[in-house]
Amino acid sequence: MAKKSDVEKLLDKHDNLTHSEDMKVVSHVQRKDDDWLANTLMIEGVDVPFKFRRRKAYKNLTGALVNLTYYPITEEVAGMEFEAMKVVRIKVS
Repeated sequence: MAKKSDVEKLLDKHDNLTHSEDMKVVSHVQRKDDDWLANTLMIEGVDVPFKFRRRKAYKNLTGALVNLTYYPITEEVAGMEFEAMKVVRIKVS
């Protein structure tokens, strides 16, 4: 039997996770958020931002192809709800 990858293990454990490969990044923004850096990606053909946080700066991903493991979240900004995707794993393809 073939050994399961880390992504397959995550997907098996969490029903609401989605894994997508070779997604093209059209915009990547990093901004300071307390002791963290908040990263926001916009993906080609998708109208929802993909968000993740890191302690250290991440290289600029604009134009890169990435593999993402994520789940949908809803954020409230100024009393309005916005859909976003919370990234739990990112890897440059």
